[in-house]
Amino acid sequence: MPDRRDLRLVMMGTGTFAEPTLLALLDAGCQVVGLVTQPDRPMGSTRGSTRQVGAGMKTLAEQHHIPVYQPESINTPEGVARLCEFRPDLLVVAAYGQILSNDVLATAKQGGINVHASLLPKYRGAAPIAWAIYHGETKTGVTIIRMSVSLDAGDMLAQEAIDIGPDETAGEVEARLAPLGGRMAVQVIDELVAGTTHGLKQDKSQVTKAPKLTKEHGLIDWTRSAAAVCNQLRAMLPWPTPFTFLHHASNPPLRLIVPRAVVRPDLSAPDTAPGSMVVRAEQRDRMLVATGGGSVVEVLEVQPAGKRRMSVVEFLRGHPLHEGDRLGAEKS
Repeated sequence: MPDRRDLRLVMMGTGTFAEPTLLALLDAGCQVVGLVTQPDRPMGSTRGSTRQVGAGMKTLAEQHHIPVYQPESINTPEGVARLCEFRPDLLVVAAYGQILSNDVLATAKQGGINVHASLLPKYRGAAPIAWAIYHGETKTGVTIIRMSVSLDAGDMLAQEAIDIGPDETAGEVEARLAPLGGRMAVQVIDELVAGTTHGLKQDKSQVTKAPKLTKEHGLIDWTRSAAAVCNQLRAMLPWPTPFTFLHHASNPPLRLIVPRAVVRPDLSAPDTAPGSMVVRAEQRDRMLVATGGGSVVEVLEVQPAGKRRMSVVEFLRGHPLHEGDRLGAEKS
């Protein structure tokens, strides 16, 4: 009877989301004959980085004596030739970071499966968790798909959902989804071996995109509703971090990372421009900010440029707020 250990697997993945999948394959006794991961780059190891850092895919592979290949592009003739040397039966992909060509997929007898962190067809792309939170989703999950050349468009082989907590950040949700993805990958491999997989076509009418995040996505848009602003903060943690600039008095704009804020449903500021401080005599130790539609957000923690994260109470001791102070883009 065929067994998962009979398959020659090449793992393709980068970062903390991919690590539990590699470990799950190894724990299940799978034959991982190679790892393809992104070239070494300073990310979480550099001072000031806010990216999540795990053991590292390369480190995990080396600990288990798995050959590692780190091309700038896997889709080159050299990349395809190197993959062929592994003689893979199946590619197992999780957050690898490159779209795979037909030539790459053809190197494996059974093509590839992808561990994707969303409830496809919603949030196809590089940052599905962040964009799900940004748009206020209360559920997300993992979908295992059969790889195709089109981005995250293959047939769905398995899908499981989880709830998104009201205060969870993208990093916290990823930490829960990653081991789920590993378990599901092993399950699907067993089904492939047994010949019991049943692929389900994605509903094209329900497709949404989750493009790669840039630092600019962290700039807080105070014109959104209070709830949407708080969603953006959670979506941009741990990277690229939600940030804004404090404009007050005659001082130059001060860059602030805003890691924590809450909606204040008991307050409203219908005649106040979004981003403006709602300064009240009895609440001088609070940072209340007008947002779109007259709603109000209370910022709880900030991190001034070049300094540590601190409570707003502590920050305001050195930066008292005044009427006319506001938050927004650096030049606004």
